Amino acid sequence: MFDKVEDARTEFKEILNDKLEKEIVGFLNTNGGNLYIGINNYSQVIGIKENIDKIQLEIKDRLKNNILPSTLGLFDIEIENIDGKKIIHILVAGGIERPYYVKKKGMTPEGCFIRIGSSTEKMSEEQIRHLYSNRTRNSIRNIVSPIQQLTFSQLKIYYEENGYTINDNFLKQLDFIMENGKYNYLAYLLSDNNNVSIKVATYSGSDAYDLIENEEYGFCSLIKSTKKVIDKFDLINKTFSKITGAERKELKMFDKVAVREAIVNAIVHNKWELENPPKFEIFSDHISITSTGGLPSEVTKEEFLMGYSFPRNPELMRVFKDLDLVEQLGTGIIRILRVYDKDVYEFTPNFIRVNFKFNEYNNLIGNNTIKNNDLNETQNKVLQLIKENNRITQKEMMDNLNVARATITRTISYLKENGYIDRIGSDRDGYWQLLK
Repeated sequence: MFDKVEDARTEFKEILNDKLEKEIVGFLNTNGGNLYIGINNYSQVIGIKENIDKIQLEIKDRLKNNILPSTLGLFDIEIENIDGKKIIHILVAGGIERPYYVKKKGMTPEGCFIRIGSSTEKMSEEQIRHLYSNRTRNSIRNIVSPIQQLTFSQLKIYYEENGYTINDNFLKQLDFIMENGKYNYLAYLLSDNNNVSIKVATYSGSDAYDLIENEEYGFCSLIKSTKKVIDKFDLINKTFSKITGAERKELKMFDKVAVREAIVNAIVHNKWELENPPKFEIFSDHISITSTGGLPSEVTKEEFLMGYSFPRNPELMRVFKDLDLVEQLGTGIIRILRVYDKDVYEFTPNFIRVNFKFNEYNNLIGNNTIKNNDLNETQNKVLQLIKENNRITQKEMMDNLNVARATITRTISYLKENGYIDRIGSDRDGYWQLLK
């Protein structure tokens, strides 16, 4: 027996039949949902006896070619094993270009459906007109790229590294080319060279008053920029350690998985047509990640925090998923809220911000003293001085520890070479950063 029943977000099909498109359209026009093939109406797992890979490919082709507007990036297809029997799970996100409809039936009550309870019903002409009048037309797929001389070497390398074969139809398959033959804004964002600036700002305090560093990772494929931002945040995520006998306790400044999900979410769901990129900020006690564009009109704050998926840029989501930067629709928020409370999110009509407070070093060790058994006494003392004042000079270290300049120079060199510290900025205006 399957542990779910049919409801507003769950549908069972014993076999793949001609109602597939109808059911998917119903989910697209509401809040998304899950369709399982290989389970009957009584929640009994029947399994799929035919060639399951062939059926999976047929489903993908039907959803891509038989439904309008484009469903790219709005569904995932997974093969699951329950009680030794294989089933197909289709996870569908709510679409923002409603009404979606079965292509051969057109935008009519015969082609437009909506999910009501555990059934899929025809939409009325009035419902269709209302949804169409409110349809989001500013899809990055439908906006012409400001530059038409585009190349995609970086993106092709990423796809090849993930096992994809690149052919002459590659750009068209990714929906980069409009009906008039021009590149769209999606292509622009993912091209080798663009004018999109992705910045990571670092401040000395807990507010945006004293900017000490402003690194730029833009003007290249958005995939490359995203990976660089993720790497930057990994770099600053220090590990605090306490060693007592054979026991070693460690605590990171912040949860790596949650912050990675927030970075990707901010980039994938940003309202790029406003030409305002996400903002990444590092403060002395927290991280802030801000994306442009509030919640889509189709989703409430409560639905957002429950993990309901309404991709603002489904075509961009599809590329990020192909390249394993996104695992599955709707999982990003859930991963974040497994670690942090809902109040990390701030919502305004035009922005969504998530704030991650740094874990306190004192919460782990119970005092303010660095002690690493892998280092000698002088090395530990230098780390302690840097922790207390990240702008301390080598002369001040000499005076504090009453040692020669050569000792400090040698100690700093060792700590840098072995990944304990890094120098950010110039010798005069920069600061030290603890890496472990």
